[in-house]
Amino acid sequence: MGNGEVAPDTEDRSVLTRVAPAPDSEIAYGPLPDQVADCFLSADLGLATARPLLLLMHGGYWRPRYDREHLRTFAAALAAAGWQVVSIEYRRIPGDPDAMVADVRAAIENLPDQVAGHNGQVIMIGHSAGGHLALWAAAQVALAEHSRTQITGVIALAPVSDLELAQQLDLNDGGVRAFLGCPAQERADLNPMYLAPLCPITCLHGNLDSLVPITLSRNYVAAHAGSTVNLVEIEGIAHFELIDPSSIAWPVVLDALRSIS
Repeated sequence: MGNGEVAPDTEDRSVLTRVAPAPDSEIAYGPLPDQVADCFLSADLGLATARPLLLLMHGGYWRPRYDREHLRTFAAALAAAGWQVVSIEYRRIPGDPDAMVADVRAAIENLPDQVAGHNGQVIMIGHSAGGHLALWAAAQVALAEHSRTQITGVIALAPVSDLELAQQLDLNDGGVRAFLGCPAQERADLNPMYLAPLCPITCLHGNLDSLVPITLSRNYVAAHAGSTVNLVEIEGIAHFELIDPSSIAWPVVLDALRSIS
């Protein structure tokens, strides 16, 4: 599809409503109701102890009605594959993106110390709008001298990585404007296109994605050419299959994760 085109929405959303395992625990990183996270623990502690902790960021175009519960199937599958997994909730207040990224920063700073059984490193995985937040963190939090937590890599699954193009395409019926409360051009500080990553990034994107066109990931990788940023384009895959352990994208996700660990 070209920059001005969005494919018809034929997405399979079944993973969003699938019965998922409950988390092993819920932990908090702040006093507010949304400043919590689901913790999924690996049964193979020997394997998990040698691996980084995974911090997950859910998508939903930053809108209040979408929360971390739709990532539980994905999170549980990652734990079953041998990682300790923390799936973060965050405030989703339309027009207040600073509250959102403040929560992301606080979660990154405070959650890893609450989970045992990992090697002390952190990898972030974000899907869709959560991919945007993970890319923001890769530039603003990873390896920062003032940060208690060192992010050693990011897996961005169909990330909303180009806010200006997403706004131009009117993705999710004005999702970017609703998130920012202003035109994307006024918040370059939140646009991954202008934020140099400080750790390795792998973007995974399906060529059939109608909700976040693959052009956004292509633009992001092109904008940061020369950095440790790469894009894996997956043929025949749409948006939600990237978080569906039963899809053909699942082995690709695991391979990317092992490569960056």
